[in-house]
Amino acid sequence: MHILRVANFVSPTSGGIKTALRHWGELYQARGHTASLIIPVGKGEEPGVTHESQGTVYRVPATRIVGTDYSLMFSRVRMSRLMEKISPDTLEVSDRSTTRWMGRWARRRGIGSIMISHENMTGIMVRRTPVPDAPAVWAADFINGRSADDYDAIVCPSNFAADEFRRNGIPAKVVELGVDLDVFHPDDSYTHLTPGGNRRSDDEALQIIHCGRMAPEKNPQLSIETLRALVRRGIPAHLTVLGQGPLREHLIEVARDLPVTFHSYIRGRAALATVMQRADVAIAPGPLETFGLAALEALACGVPTVCPDEGALAEVVKDGGIAAPSDPEKFADAVLELSQRPGARALARAQAETFSWEHSADDMLAVHEEVARLHRS
Repeated sequence: MHILRVANFVSPTSGGIKTALRHWGELYQARGHTASLIIPVGKGEEPGVTHESQGTVYRVPATRIVGTDYSLMFSRVRMSRLMEKISPDTLEVSDRSTTRWMGRWARRRGIGSIMISHENMTGIMVRRTPVPDAPAVWAADFINGRSADDYDAIVCPSNFAADEFRRNGIPAKVVELGVDLDVFHPDDSYTHLTPGGNRRSDDEALQIIHCGRMAPEKNPQLSIETLRALVRRGIPAHLTVLGQGPLREHLIEVARDLPVTFHSYIRGRAALATVMQRADVAIAPGPLETFGLAALEALACGVPTVCPDEGALAEVVKDGGIAAPSDPEKFADAVLELSQRPGARALARAQAETFSWEHSADDMLAVHEEVARLHRS
């Protein structure tokens, strides 16, 4: 089976979607399938075709979106021609908005299609638009309904993400993401080194890491204000911020009176794991996360994690941390509790071990087989 994946919201510095695409592509091929991927050309990249571990990757010209790290592929004519040339058996689209027409494209050609919902449309409409709550929910339901009409299957990475489809009778499937347990693993270096590589004997502060992109929907300021709450209590603490995004410069200014290190972008996954492994506690503040891969990677490193009691993060973290209300004082309480909880690091790792990319890819392949059967004569 030749599986074509298309994703618009991918950039050289993007995280979860890019990681999922890579692991799925590698495992699709390991199971005997052919995988292709179409993504927009990123800043500093050139359009072209590369043959990678995840399959054949087509980087196509795209329009840069001002104020973001993203470029979007808008040309239906160019995209249609490329997709016709690739001639897939099934189509997997990781974007419900700018590429929704692709479901209809696939149906006209007798090709099975899957839309993966990586975001919560209800939360976006309610929290990020000036529309009142009731009309915002109606608008989200309308958009979700159109997506369900256009594609053969809807896949979500969590029950939280699937619920906004299911409440309207749309049978969204849940395929959880995974984590590379060999790259992200506990290391005893946390006993004598900080995330920044300093000796613990020179810095006795509680070492906290922020996991997540610095964008409005991720609520990164909650991590900063949690540190501020700890400092006000006289707790020696230091926050290392891992992640890029449009709010980075603003947050640097907000946190200039606090013990915070904004880490530069880390390209290698092993290098990222090395920084994570040395933290005492992680904060994953995103209230609208539909999964939370960064939090799962922290858990895999044995770092107990505080997350909101809303969104999908609580589904991922479970006994590996604490889900608390999105309030700095409540998060500060949870950070302190986890830093003193016996066996917290072992519990974090054990929770991460319940997720694997192999299981995730097999679940995705089962959906691909299902939608392919719909179009076989």
